[in-house]
Amino acid sequence: MDPLHLTIALGPLAVYFLFLGLVNLSTRPFLTTGARDVAALGAAISGFVVAGPMELFLPEQAASRLGPYVWLLLLGLYALSVSLLALTLRPRLVIYNITFEQLRPILEQTAKAVDEEARWTGAGLTLPNLAVSLHLEPSPAMRNVQLASTGPRQSYAGWRRLQIALARELRQTRVSPNPYGGSLLFFSAVMACLIGYVMIRDGESVADALHEMLRL
Repeated sequence: MDPLHLTIALGPLAVYFLFLGLVNLSTRPFLTTGARDVAALGAAISGFVVAGPMELFLPEQAASRLGPYVWLLLLGLYALSVSLLALTLRPRLVIYNITFEQLRPILEQTAKAVDEEARWTGAGLTLPNLAVSLHLEPSPAMRNVQLASTGPRQSYAGWRRLQIALARELRQTRVSPNPYGGSLLFFSAVMACLIGYVMIRDGESVADALHEMLRL
């Protein structure tokens, strides 16, 4: 892979690993929605999409007429595709830097606060008054837990209420940093150093390749 495409491919991924590393090394859990989690992952792999299929299948006629603006259209199409995927997924909450055992009592307390009829069935939780039904999917290796919806009938307003209440409880929770975050920061630093090295070593060739890529 030439220096330009290496930089484009690894740049967003390095930022993504940096963010995840900082989240996992924090002393607080981090709560996000499934849609935001997918959007962040889509941004992380965007460099590979640009350096791979997007350039491979670049419409040459449009590029000759629009010049560099064709890339804005392609990136906009990619962003819309990721947004559509994120919005069509079932409701889901992702809590980073927390174990199943730590989250379970916090979620029990939160569920009772927002719905007195909340009931558990194993790792599943139903909140009938909020029209929310979910089950817990822990990832012990990465120390995060997903609250994934079960069943087709879900209330997005109910999920929003649960998210707000759970975020309030998690702000008062302290956890030990996840050592997994250190490895993410290491890989982020390696990719950043590699990008910096190729940019310094082959700066002129990178600039020439970028001009050619953008049809300048």
